[in-house]
Amino acid sequence: MKAMILAAGRGERLRPLTDTCPKPLIKAAGKPLIEYHLENLARAGFTSVVINHAWLGHMLVQTLGDGSRWGLSICYSFEATALDTGGGIKLALPLLAPEGNEPFFVVNGDIFIDDLPSKSSLQLPAGALAKLFLVDNPPQHPDGDFSLQNGLVCESCDQLKLTFAGMGVYHPALFSNSPTGAFGTPLLLRREMPSGKIAGEHFTGFWCDVGTVERLAGLEARLMAKSGS
Repeated sequence: MKAMILAAGRGERLRPLTDTCPKPLIKAAGKPLIEYHLENLARAGFTSVVINHAWLGHMLVQTLGDGSRWGLSICYSFEATALDTGGGIKLALPLLAPEGNEPFFVVNGDIFIDDLPSKSSLQLPAGALAKLFLVDNPPQHPDGDFSLQNGLVCESCDQLKLTFAGMGVYHPALFSNSPTGAFGTPLLLRREMPSGKIAGEHFTGFWCDVGTVERLAGLEARLMAKSGS
């Protein structure tokens, strides 16, 4: 299975830091955020990673190179203008699933986790077009996004809503008959939820949406304390 890190966003909420640096290269405890993902992916056994980029994307290529220092092979998907999550994944499909039928794992470049979901959790259930990982609702998003019921993601069921973690396993067929240009993956996910084709799992590991300067500072404090620095 290949992996993709979504790294094309402008990072408006992290300005002025992102005025001169792409969001995934912003550092926490002395290390670019995206490097934590690369370390986790390598540790989990991934060998091939696709990274999309737009704003200041050349800095990502220059900094990360071919991925060999992590034991990975990195390919880059260039976007002249950011295509949002769905459009970015669709553009990168020839790199992610060249045969057209291989599921792949996608993680947002602006989240932080200590470890990836387990290898068994990263399997796409039979008949599913996607598997989403949901987390407990953070303070900045108290109402959540989707619910889980019997291993499936839904919007209209009566279960408590959780927050989409920005991590998922996708089948290329999810992107069939999808729009051209920029669009978000929720458009496609919501289309398939009523037919029970979107699986889900509650992710209980540490998770942080590093979307603001304040949350970045909080993450950095946690990492420094954890390392004893």
